[in-house]
This record gives sequence, C-alpha cells and structure tokens, in this order.
Amino acid sequence: MKKLSIFSALFIGALAFAQGITFEDTNFSAILAKAKKENKLVFIDAYASWCGPCKLMVKNVFPQKAVGDYYNSHFVNAKIDMEKGEGIELAKKYNVKAFPTYLFVDGNGEVVHRTLGYVEENDFIQFAKDAGDPNKRLGALKQKFENGEKDPEFLKNLAGLTMYNDAEFAARVMDRYFSGKAELDRDDIQMMLSATQSTDSPLYKTFVAKKAEITKILPAERYDAFDKNIKVNTAIRKAYNADTKKWNDSYFMTEAQKFLTKEEAEKILKKAKASRALKDKDIPTYEKTIIELYKDPSASTSEELNSIAWNFFENVTGKASLEKAVTWAQESVKKSENYANTDTLANLYNKTGDKKNAKLWAEKSIELAKKSGQDYSDTEKLLNSL
Repeated sequence: MKKLSIFSALFIGALAFAQGITFEDTNFSAILAKAKKENKLVFIDAYASWCGPCKLMVKNVFPQKAVGDYYNSHFVNAKIDMEKGEGIELAKKYNVKAFPTYLFVDGNGEVVHRTLGYVEENDFIQFAKDAGDPNKRLGALKQKFENGEKDPEFLKNLAGLTMYNDAEFAARVMDRYFSGKAELDRDDIQMMLSATQSTDSPLYKTFVAKKAEITKILPAERYDAFDKNIKVNTAIRKAYNADTKKWNDSYFMTEAQKFLTKEEAEKILKKAKASRALKDKDIPTYEKTIIELYKDPSASTSEELNSIAWNFFENVTGKASLEKAVTWAQESVKKSENYANTDTLANLYNKTGDKKNAKLWAEKSIELAKKSGQDYSDTEKLLNSL
C-alpha cells in the first residue's frame, strides 16, 4: 500500500456494476430512511481511495451476478470513502480502522454485523447471509463468547472479526484461544502479533510466556524486534494525551531509553509527533517535522520514502517542500522501482509543474502496473490529463 495510513455532503457516486451490486447515489441519512422504509439492512462498503484490496473487490467481486442478485435484493447498498466528507465522521462512529471494512447497519444506524478484507464471491455472499441471521451476527457471537464458548475455530473467527474495531474484546477472545492451544502454528503467531499492541494487553503475557514456541517458527531477532515495537507503541500511547493534544516528552524518553538509545528514542518520538500531526490535519507541523527527519533520504527504506512523498503530494502546497518530496520519491524508485512509487513520482512532477516528467513516469507506472496486474485507473486519468 502506498499511502498509509470521507465526499462533502456525502454524495456517493452511483456505481452500478453491470449485473453486480448497485450502490445508492445519495447521502447517508437518505440511505437509512430508505432501508427503514423497505425493512432492509444497509450494506456499507467502507473503503479508502488508496486501498489495494478495496480496488480488487470493485474489480473482481462486486460485479459478479450472484453477488449483485443477493445484495441488491436484501440490502440498501452504500459505498463510502471513509477519509472524505461525511465518511470521516462515519469512520469514527463505526470505529473503522482497516480497509475494506464491510458494515451491515439497520435503519436506525446501528451495526448488526461487520467483517473486513478481500474475499472471494462465495465468502462475500456468506457474510451477507450471516448478517441476515440474528444467530450469526456479531452481537450473537459475542454473547456466545461471554457464555463461555471455547471452540478454537469459533474463537479464531471471532478474534478476526473484532481485532481492528474492538481491540480490548479481541484480546480477551485470543487470551482464551491461546490458553487452550497446546501448540502454535504460523497463523496463530501472525494473529498474536497483529493484535498485541501494548504491554498492558493480556496477549503480551502470552507473547512473553510462549517465546520458546514462537521462536521455533519466528527467528529470535524478529521476535525481539516485535517485542521492542510493542514497548515503543505502549510508551507512545501513554506519552500522548488525546484530550489536551499534548505530548509528555520526558515520560517517553525515560521509558524508551530502557530499550533504545537516546538517538533512537528521539527519532521515534519525532515520527510519532509527525504521524499525529498528519492525523490531526496539522499540516505545517507535519511538514516541518518530516523535513527535519528526512534530510538524508538514503538512510530510509523505499516504502517509507514513498509514503511520506505521497503524503506531501496530498497535503502540502509549498513548492520548495514539494520539490523535497520529489527527491524522496526519486530515491524510493532508485531503491526499488514499482507501480506505487513511480505513480507517486508522476503525481509530484505534475503538481510541481513538470508535465514532461509527469508524463514519462505515468507511462512507466502504467507499464509496471500491467506487468504486476495492479489497478492503474487513477494513473491513467493523470496521463490523460497531461
């Protein structure tokens, strides 16, 4: 993914995919009213414009006749960018933190079921059937867990459904799952690493207790790197006050230097502050901090350089800063040329007024996308505009 990480008045472009899903061309309030009137649930494809799996769903799954037949007859369908317009507030309301997320909402706007990720046609239809069955909805699954269900497959599935929107509950589910697990496999470890975000999590105790088992599959140096990352994330979270939007630098530096050098801790704190500034749309602070951090782009990875270059393209207007972003994108391409960073470079050249290089790199980006089977429609739009 090239950009890490909701239409003013939320007018969702009407998307009728041949015989596939037909999405409403109206705002969210009207969609809820229609669902209530027709006694249907609302299906929301909560996506982000940069999300690769989201684009693949649009290309491969939404157009399928069987998918359209089921979704169009059972739901009022909405396709909403969670990073633009009205979608920003909807993302907060429904706690959407990963893309694509699929929400099934009643006419009152209450979520009855949710899931996420790229899935094939049959599984996507099954999600819809589960949403229509009160016994298979997320609320019923959570109640089953509270009643003491210990089946490993049930617990693993429930953890996957809640990991990105209800981390505290998911940690409890996985704690029960791992406590009954005699031997870990690679999927177990991946799930544990994805969900363990804090040393305060009950999963962290499992992570530490099962180190010997984990390092049979995961190299010890990677285990140690994950352990350090969990500690860093914990220190960052505790150092930032979301209510006052203030950082406790002293606390972070004291905690971080227990396992990092002073120089490493200072750099991580700057990155955390830059990330928070971008999230809060404090672009001047983000711009200034990133320029300070990336004076020597050769020391950073291709992916990291591409990410900050794209963020500058999307958010920064000053020509001098955009020209710095061009150098980051160039270095990213130099390190590892791919569709994502060549597309970033093309867009940056266009924004700085260098149409010749914008055209050259847009063509190169499309060529790479075709070879790797990626969706290059946005790059094609750029090329056609030059």
